[in-house]
Amino acid sequence: MANPRVSSDALAAFAVFADHLNMTRAAKELHISQPSLHSKLATLARELGRPLYLRAGNRLRLTADGERVARFARDHQERLDLFLAELRGVPATRPLVIASGHTAYLYLLGDVIRGMLSERPGSLRPLHTNRQEMQAAVRTGQAHLGVFSLHVLPADLVTVPIARYPQMLLMPAEHPLASRRSLRLRDLAGAELIVPPPTRPHRINLERALTDAGIGWTIAVEAEGLPMTLDFAALGVGLAVVAGCVEPPPGLVARPIADLPHVTFHAIHRPGALDDPRVADLFARIREAVPAPARRRAAGRPRSRGPAQRSASAPSRYA
Repeated sequence: MANPRVSSDALAAFAVFADHLNMTRAAKELHISQPSLHSKLATLARELGRPLYLRAGNRLRLTADGERVARFARDHQERLDLFLAELRGVPATRPLVIASGHTAYLYLLGDVIRGMLSERPGSLRPLHTNRQEMQAAVRTGQAHLGVFSLHVLPADLVTVPIARYPQMLLMPAEHPLASRRSLRLRDLAGAELIVPPPTRPHRINLERALTDAGIGWTIAVEAEGLPMTLDFAALGVGLAVVAGCVEPPPGLVARPIADLPHVTFHAIHRPGALDDPRVADLFARIREAVPAPARRRAAGRPRSRGPAQRSASAPSRYA
């Protein structure tokens, strides 16, 4: 059977659709009608002989083949953009995309983002994600690089530890425990804690550690995301366990909890991604921006060298 002819236009449309997983928003970005977009996607699926997306309840999601096609489509479009820019003798305009969560954006990546955007406006686009979304974005080519704290390292991505911090108890400066230089889990007995919702990894791991240590505690409030956690702590609602990179708001102090494992942040990318000098430069900037003590602590952690290697790191993770 002859090889199928795949339309570059349909590939470009599928890359945009894969970013949104929404026909209305994708069609608007492409400046075409929804029926036209639907026709392009149907033609691409027919040419490839594979379903590329399906409906799950009220949402659309990519199939495994759809994720592979999205990755290829994004790579194809990026190579085309870079080639045309080089041919015309002008700088490439397609921005690099970095995927991360609250903590990394607030305390690890801020200087890098400000620096790159001041040097060249529009050169970098942050993508705010949770841990699973970050890995999917990197895996499918939606993001060039991810930065997150990980528990289980993905086997198909390259993960490099870049910063490692102790876990800290965040509390009012006048709290009795604030006079201590270091704490242990037993010091949290009876504490009212600000915690994430039940399914979040940090909540699961913190509950497990406290249960294993036989420590009783209560929920002060469930908070989604670091900013809300800090706001509730500043209001005096309860105490919170956070990564050591978090800067306490005015009136609060943080003390390390000696018998909780450290939190390790990783830079995550696809194999071969650093062959692109722009991605390699972004990666180098991120590593250089990490404070030296956290960088030295991370240097002692195992590094994944490719899809065949998997490593377990600290069992606590932060968004």
